[in-house]
Amino acid sequence: MGLEIVDVFPVGPLQCNCAIVADRETGQALVIDPGDEADRILSILQRSKLVPVALLHTHAHFDHIGVSARLSKITGAPLLLHEDDFRLYEHLMMQADMFGFDLDPPKTPDKRIEHGDFVTCGGHHLEVLHTPGHTPGSTCFLLRSDRNILFSGDTLFRRSIGRTDLWGGSYDDILESIQKEIFRLPGDCRVITGHGEDTTVAEEARLNPFVGSRDIRVI
Repeated sequence: MGLEIVDVFPVGPLQCNCAIVADRETGQALVIDPGDEADRILSILQRSKLVPVALLHTHAHFDHIGVSARLSKITGAPLLLHEDDFRLYEHLMMQADMFGFDLDPPKTPDKRIEHGDFVTCGGHHLEVLHTPGHTPGSTCFLLRSDRNILFSGDTLFRRSIGRTDLWGGSYDDILESIQKEIFRLPGDCRVITGHGEDTTVAEEARLNPFVGSRDIRVI
């Protein structure tokens, strides 16, 4: 059957989209961007009879990684993050203070992920795409299936892109990441963004005012 999306739901004041992906046959799951509402995430896992085998992060801004240390302690699931965002994660408390939030202290990531890695869940996996620009270690996760699904974090939004005016951001890098990594995917690839509505690769290639106006054939 492969991996399937169990749920995608906004968490926290900044409404980061947290996703749970699972291999139903084994009962194993991956949690992507657990930024807040740890109890809600745990409740969904328990209700669905799933055991998380990894906590994945598209980047280390506090709204995407805020309760990861707590979830890792409770479930034993390792925290995975691109090494280029380790420094940003180390300053999680400073990030939270800037926006007036109170968070648990970070933990040392259990494993770094790199471009081209595969994160295994049951007998299946997500592919890691390093897409710097929003942050140095920004990463997308690709679920290959009959209709591919991309978890884009804050790299690509519906008709927009991630901001690049925070620490480590680069406008040139984010445009290059989108064009070289995301726009090479089939046009009908569903894009689950870090905030807001879903979109597709083809829609953004045509209509995104920052990176659009390209004709991508849906294959």
